[in-house]
Amino acid sequence: MPNRKSPTWTYSVPAALLLMAPFDILASLAMDIYLPVVPAMPGILGTTPAIIQLSLSLYMIVLGVGQIVFGPISDRIGRRPVLIGGALAFAAASLLIAATSSAPTFLALRLLQAIGASAALVATFATVRDVYAERPEGVTIYGLFSAMLAFVPALGPIAGALLADYFGWQAIFLTLGVLAIAATANALPRWRETRPVGAEEQRRAFAPILKDGAFWTYTLGFSAAMGSFFVFFSTAPRVLIDRAGYSELGFSLVFATAAVVMIVTTRFAKRFVALWGIAGSFARGMGLLLLGAMLLVVGESVSPPSFWTFILPMWVIAVGIVFTGSVTANGALQAFGHVAGTAVALYFCIQSLIVGVLGTVAVVLLGGDTAFPLAGYSSIMAIGTLIALGRLTRQRAADA
Repeated sequence: MPNRKSPTWTYSVPAALLLMAPFDILASLAMDIYLPVVPAMPGILGTTPAIIQLSLSLYMIVLGVGQIVFGPISDRIGRRPVLIGGALAFAAASLLIAATSSAPTFLALRLLQAIGASAALVATFATVRDVYAERPEGVTIYGLFSAMLAFVPALGPIAGALLADYFGWQAIFLTLGVLAIAATANALPRWRETRPVGAEEQRRAFAPILKDGAFWTYTLGFSAAMGSFFVFFSTAPRVLIDRAGYSELGFSLVFATAAVVMIVTTRFAKRFVALWGIAGSFARGMGLLLLGAMLLVVGESVSPPSFWTFILPMWVIAVGIVFTGSVTANGALQAFGHVAGTAVALYFCIQSLIVGVLGTVAVVLLGGDTAFPLAGYSSIMAIGTLIALGRLTRQRAADA
């Protein structure tokens, strides 16, 4: 068995968070801070909205797929070189994006930015597992990470709108680059290697995981929830800025309300999960996605887009996302504690592929400046997930 002790990693929880959290936050911030300028980017770069949508979708896909790639690399060469290399790639790509006026170059640099973010993210969470897997501080670290990430969709677009208004769109990516350089400069003298001895010898057991019905059912539900938010932030700028007439800052403020609803719901999710159980919370989460989708279709059909017809239905979906996301990891991974790292990597990788591919198809085919992509993705994925849950329930009942 690998040695998981790390005598060189003796930081307090606040010091460890200050060291690790910036890399986790930057990976998410690179998506959200960019949203207010999405409607303007086709004109700035002389391209189409579909290409700008691709810059969002590729980032999401690479961020997830990279976990399968960079996890084994970090097992072989160590967490520190993967982290530093990824952070420097992210910083370089961010700074170069600010200097480009070419759509193909912009897209290629966004891809590089996602590769760097994925590497840094994998190395960060691998370090958390190495150091805190058997320590009580681990629960605190993960909880604080989740709390911080919940605020990124709320505050990121506001920061992006303010930067773009005062300094131009390039300031968004300059800021990301500078923050990445600062985080790397802080990590270089302090981030000690934590890779367990013999980690590269661990065998990956993909087949048993991929054959498990519960894994696929709950991963599909996770994809439904996370994909709904992905389609929301892919379409919201065009719906609210281009059609509803919101300013970039006004858009950012109303967009943030969906994230606030998720944060508030998270505070109460634990008691509902205790009341309904994993399967019950999961089914109710899918039901809320369906209800929100129906409200979106009605609003799009009877009225021009507004806060009431687009954002309020998203609040319903946001509550469903929290109910779903609170239980999907346990539901998908509960049988794979002995290969938890591999199972988690597959869980996030598959989710990112489903969200990136199907979410993009929904946006492109159903009209990216309407509520129909969000309604279509949420409803189809929720129905498919509920069918899978029904089959899983019947199978378990038959096995019992």
